[in-house]
Amino acid sequence: MGEERLQKYIASCGVTSRRKAEELILSGKVKVNGVVVNTLGSKIDDEKDVVLVEDKTINKNINFIYIKLNKPTGYVTTVKDQFNRDTVIDLIDINERIYPIGRLDYNTSGLLLLTNDGDLANKLMHPKYHIYKTYVAEIDGHISQDAINKLKTGVIIDEIYKTAPANVKLLTSINNTSKVEISIYEGKNRQVRKMFNAVGHEVKALKRISFGEIELNDLKPGKWLNLSDMEIKFLKHQGD
Repeated sequence: MGEERLQKYIASCGVTSRRKAEELILSGKVKVNGVVVNTLGSKIDDEKDVVLVEDKTINKNINFIYIKLNKPTGYVTTVKDQFNRDTVIDLIDINERIYPIGRLDYNTSGLLLLTNDGDLANKLMHPKYHIYKTYVAEIDGHISQDAINKLKTGVIIDEIYKTAPANVKLLTSINNTSKVEISIYEGKNRQVRKMFNAVGHEVKALKRISFGEIELNDLKPGKWLNLSDMEIKFLKHQGD
């Protein structure tokens, strides 16, 4: 209780992530006691000051929600989409305002975490915590051991960036198609697809099956569950 930075307060109220809160402040959509505050680093007293985001009063949210969703392909990982495409939020029928932790591409399926805990979401999206995310990639052709070894040690994507070491395992290779399990802790845009392209294979289907110790298991596409106490504990203890 007491003074804290405005963007942190907005995130802790479950409105959005801290990064998005900073964008809202800079765009003049945040008021404190009726006055627009558009500079970062401003502090507020959470016991006395009234904060409005887009003209709606916000308060500390003590009922944090943590959800895992099996995202189908054909959905975007945003709260709203400028092209009116289906979003992952459309799949979750709750009243609270939640948002995704990280992203999955439009054509990627699998495990996606969502929450209204802005501070935790902000922390989990930082690459320094080295949380491995595991995917199953269906790729064209028979992948060689040499290509697998290159993926393990790191490949060049976007012409200049070398990926961090990855865990890679061949699952099957039949009918000119290979299935490969790959675990990475980075989150560059379309990184897994670019990594396979770097060793000469196009990804035909991609599914995320785990986020650290949290696993998709047999959750059906389009369905969601509240995280268990153990799963929430895993998330909250990252970086401790």
